[in-house]
Amino acid sequence: MIRTLIMLTFWGLMLPFAALIFMPWTFITGDISAMYRVFMWGAAKGVRLAGVRTKTIGMEKLDAARNYIFMSNHASNIDPPLMLPILPKRTSVMVKKELFKIPLLGKAMLMGSLVPVNRGNREAGISAVRDAREVLRTQNINMTIYIEGGRSFDGKLLPFKKGPFYLAEECQVAVVPVTIVGTHYVMPKRRFSIKPGEVKVIFHDAIEPKDFGNRECLMGKVRRAIDSGLPPELQETPVVAAKQPA
Repeated sequence: MIRTLIMLTFWGLMLPFAALIFMPWTFITGDISAMYRVFMWGAAKGVRLAGVRTKTIGMEKLDAARNYIFMSNHASNIDPPLMLPILPKRTSVMVKKELFKIPLLGKAMLMGSLVPVNRGNREAGISAVRDAREVLRTQNINMTIYIEGGRSFDGKLLPFKKGPFYLAEECQVAVVPVTIVGTHYVMPKRRFSIKPGEVKVIFHDAIEPKDFGNRECLMGKVRRAIDSGLPPELQETPVVAAKQPA
């Protein structure tokens, strides 16, 4: 509990200070990059203060000059502040619209081209996909999507939302499946306190537009990739080790 309070206190003190300095600068220059770097530094620092260590696997596969759609599993509120700072260059995120009502944070997210999503409204979901498409088409940034549409209680994959796959098809941007392992342990759904521990963020091979196939095929490829990075007890199709010859 103490580590969690330290993290939240750090964020609570840093956010107004950073906003006071960098929001006016962003308005004047039209350049969000400085504010984005400061917010990402703060997010990562807060996670470390909470005792959560991050181990990345497969980042060497990514080309920092390219744009990607990162599609990740989601088991904890700590997933975004842990994952986003390690991504190459700036990323937009599709996030629940309620977060945009938080003073300063909501304004900063709008300035950063984050896309609000109403998870309980199909028409609003379609609109969010359109907004995300415009972000990808007009700005040289990545898109990060937690494709289950909500957090898993037990760490196993939930059904995927279809919208992100429409987005990938329309924009023809390479998709990188990402598996986050361990946040279900350090901060599961509906628990406030954080346990210190290590979290792995696994970047799987990018799926190129030429290899998408149809929408269902792409969804299946992404699901199998993310599932393969989970611990065996959480996988839908766990790999059975071959018996050794006697």
